[in-house]
Amino acid sequence: MVGGLGTRVTEMSLALSEGGINTSLLFLGDPAKEPVESKSPHLHYLRWGQWISAYHPGGVYDGEWEKANDFTSSVPPFVVENIVAPAAERGEAVLVIAEDWQTARAAIALDRRLRETGLRDHVSLLWNANNTYGFHSIDWNALRHAATIATVSRYMRFELEHWGVEPLVIPNGIPERLLDGPPGSLVKLAEAAFTRRPLFVKIGRFDEDKRWMQAIEAFALLRAQHPDGTMIVRGGREPYGEQIFARARELGVAVEDVTLASRAPEATIAALGAARGPIVNVRSFVPEEALLALYNVADAVLANSGREPFGLVGLEVMAAGGLAVTGSTGEDYVRPFENAIACDTANPRELAAYLEQLVTNRSLSTRIRAAGVATAHEYTWPRVLQLMALKLSS
Repeated sequence: MVGGLGTRVTEMSLALSEGGINTSLLFLGDPAKEPVESKSPHLHYLRWGQWISAYHPGGVYDGEWEKANDFTSSVPPFVVENIVAPAAERGEAVLVIAEDWQTARAAIALDRRLRETGLRDHVSLLWNANNTYGFHSIDWNALRHAATIATVSRYMRFELEHWGVEPLVIPNGIPERLLDGPPGSLVKLAEAAFTRRPLFVKIGRFDEDKRWMQAIEAFALLRAQHPDGTMIVRGGREPYGEQIFARARELGVAVEDVTLASRAPEATIAALGAARGPIVNVRSFVPEEALLALYNVADAVLANSGREPFGLVGLEVMAAGGLAVTGSTGEDYVRPFENAIACDTANPRELAAYLEQLVTNRSLSTRIRAAGVATAHEYTWPRVLQLMALKLSS
């Protein structure tokens, strides 16, 4: 699970399998786990390149090129011989979805091998761009001829047009289970725990694209009017995090580190509620139910990225009954001041002004939250997969 892409592929695979479609998810896997894991009768995980991962244990991007090269040479023959050929004998069609630049060469090689074996007509081959990373390394002419190219937002469509590609736009989705929202008992616990208001939440990698500095500086401005304001943050291990917190302290805003001793949602809420720092920096995993409860009770969730190809967090916040503050790039689902707030600039005063309106105008906040829930219902994976089927059949 690495960021939005990890969420995308696992949830999409689960949705396909729940629709009765036999689904195999091939990915760079933990060398200590089983190479093949059956998650359900219709969903199977295939951990690829484990022998290389044993030499590069620092995560999926450790030894990235070696892993991509192995993926390119070994995945196409496996897919043809073990998935496509048996399906063709049964009279079934196969959909292959390849994700991001690391799989572009594998998609080209798969197309070539399918043609050589006379099986190309049995396969719909889709290559999807979630981000612009690695675009310079892709043979776009070969990829255009090998696969249907798709992407996740109009913003990414314009980015691809710079490379001479006109992609289909098929958005990301969220699992239907998120529409149930967090458990009511957990929401009540969070409401009782977080008495210092206003409360803001920000989750994401410590990366300049996520506009952490804007969020920190806007929060410092708000505390002048709301001295009890609290901001709960969860980043990664990136060194940029130290710069972010140094800036907070420079502005007179203390940072309290919290490491959670338990993964139980109730214990998580209790531990975060007991923290007294204006900025609470969570240095360990936050379970999904606790995170959704935080989204629900916070005055706003800051997903204010300056460059976001899609912005999955905003939809997750909406589904939880929260109020999302996004950037203004790939969040096609956002209607500013109707179902969310969108920041056009990196100016902290813009963000602070919007947050002040949300804190002081409760009727506005209530309307935005209700519209956000309705929007989330439009972007569940079953709906997105229906759209994918329609676009691929055109």
